[in-house]
Amino acid sequence: MTTVKIKRLGHLGDGIADGPIYVPAALPGEVVSGTLDGEHLRDPKIDTPSENRVKAPCAHAKSCGGCQLQHAADAFVSDWKRDVVRQALAAQGIAIDLNDPITSPAQSRRRAAFSVKRTKKGALAGFHMKASDTIVAVPNCQLVHPELTAALPMVEALGVLGASRKGELSVMLTHTDTGLDVSVNGGKELDVALHQDLAELARTYDLARIAWDGEIALQRRAPVLRIGPADVTPPPGAFLQATKQGETALIDAVTEALSGAKRVADLFAGCGTFALPLAQNALVHAVEGDRDMINALDHAWRNAEGLKRITHEVRDLFRNPLQPEDLAKCDGVVIDPPRAGAAAQIAELAKGKIPRIAHVSCNPATFARDTATLIRAGYDLEWVKVVDQFRWSTHVELVALLRRPK
Repeated sequence: MTTVKIKRLGHLGDGIADGPIYVPAALPGEVVSGTLDGEHLRDPKIDTPSENRVKAPCAHAKSCGGCQLQHAADAFVSDWKRDVVRQALAAQGIAIDLNDPITSPAQSRRRAAFSVKRTKKGALAGFHMKASDTIVAVPNCQLVHPELTAALPMVEALGVLGASRKGELSVMLTHTDTGLDVSVNGGKELDVALHQDLAELARTYDLARIAWDGEIALQRRAPVLRIGPADVTPPPGAFLQATKQGETALIDAVTEALSGAKRVADLFAGCGTFALPLAQNALVHAVEGDRDMINALDHAWRNAEGLKRITHEVRDLFRNPLQPEDLAKCDGVVIDPPRAGAAAQIAELAKGKIPRIAHVSCNPATFARDTATLIRAGYDLEWVKVVDQFRWSTHVELVALLRRPK
C-alpha cells in the first residue's frame, strides 16, 4: 500500500502527487492510499478528503466516463479552469486578468454521442466506463438535456435494428427546436429493409431526421436551430456549440469585441454561429473547410430577415490561409479554430492591419501560442473571457479581443 499527498490537479482531471504519481478522482491537498502501478495509483482510497470534495450530483458518476470532475465543488472547478487559462498564457509570457468562467447549467448539453451494443435480450445504450469499452446505462444523467436522456430507449431500439452482433454503434443525438436529430455511425449496410425499419422507428419516436454513416436516411422535418436571427439546419454530425447557454456567451463576447465593425471575416465559420449574429450589423465573409456547413449557413442567411450580406467560400485554412490582401477591406476578424489552433492563418493575420481580432478557442495552450504570435506583431490583448460549457469536464473555452493600436 502506497500513501501520497495530492499536490495539484492535472489537465486530464487526475490528482498529481510527487513522482509524479497520478490518482484518478483525487483533489489537491488530499491524502490518498492505494496500489502503485508505475506512475498510477490503483484503487485509491481517500484518507483525508479535501474541503473542495462534494458528493457527485449524478448517480452514475463513479462508473460513467462522461464526466471527470463531479467530485469537486463548482467554485473549485471554476477557479481551476480559470487557472488553466492563466498558466497557458503565462507559459507564453502573457499576463492578464480573467473573469470567473461563465458555466452552463446541469442538464443543458444539447448534443451527446451515445454508444450502443446488442445484447441477448435487446440492446444497451449509454456512455463508456472510465478507460473501458464497457457501456454504462445512464438513465438519470445530469449532464445532457432531458430530451436526450428520454431518447435512450430509442437509441437501444436503433441498436437492435442496426448494430452487428459484435459491433458497437455510435449514435449522436442533437436536441433541436423541431425535434431530435439522429446521426448513426458504425452500423449495418443501409438496405431496403433497414430503411423501412428506420422509418417506422422515426414515426414511433417522432424524430426529425436520421442519418446513417454520414448520409441522410430519412427526414420527416428539418432539424432547426435558432442562431441569432436565423434558423439553421446543420448537416448530419456537423460541429455545434455544446449548450445554448455556452453558445450565447460566446456570441455575446464576439459581438462585443467586434462592435462597430462594418466588414468582418469569419474564419472557421462552421454553420454560422458568429457570422449570422454579426450580419445584423456588418457585412460578413465566412470561410469554412466543410462545404455542407457553408451550404447550411448560406441557406440560413438567405431565409433570414434583416441581415446584411454574407459572402462565403470553402477553403482549407490550415493549408491555404487567407493572405493579408484578402482581408484588406475588413475592419474585424473572428477566428474559431479547432483544438490544434490556427498557426498558419494566425501568421498571415499577424502580417496584416486588421484593427480587431476576436479569437475564440477551445484549447488554452494553442490559444496562448497563437495569441503570442499576434502580440509580437504589435497587437494588444485587451481582454479574455472564459466560458465553461463542458460542465464537470476538463475542457474550457474562451474568447479574447486583440486590437492593433492606431
